[in-house]
Amino acid sequence: MTGILQKIEANKGRKIEPAVASESPHLDKPFFELLVGSYRRIVGDALFPENCDEYWLYHQAPFAVVAHNADPDPVFIYANIAAQRCFGYGWSEFTSLPSRLSAEPINRADRQILLDKVKKDGHYSGYCGVRITKSGRRFSIDDGCIWQLTDRDGSTHGQAATFSPLAE
Repeated sequence: MTGILQKIEANKGRKIEPAVASESPHLDKPFFELLVGSYRRIVGDALFPENCDEYWLYHQAPFAVVAHNADPDPVFIYANIAAQRCFGYGWSEFTSLPSRLSAEPINRADRQILLDKVKKDGHYSGYCGVRITKSGRRFSIDDGCIWQLTDRDGSTHGQAATFSPLAE
């Protein structure tokens, strides 16, 4: 086992709350289409292999995917299981968390500059940085991509990111 799978395996064993039936993000087809469609349109590539679906992305993807809404102080609206493992939050906690809290206070200004650049340019690839877990542990992100969640009509619904955590 190498690469991304090895990084995700290293985070297994952490307690993660399962999504309950009323919170079925993997079944939210319109959001899934917004997430993958905006990635394809803006980044110009597929987010994952063609034979995979929203269930695979949420439950089995060997990389993290998160998204926050377009509020002035954005709140996470999506985090796949890989992201939940990285940050140490379950679905309910993650999707009520202001996304600024994913970075330490000292890093929040730089994070905001990056998000403003993404808002202006549509996406940013190659992001490397440090984020913080629920318990306060720092972890590094390598080769991340952040993009605008923009629908086919040009309306923006927030931003999303995908990344691989670096092994500690």
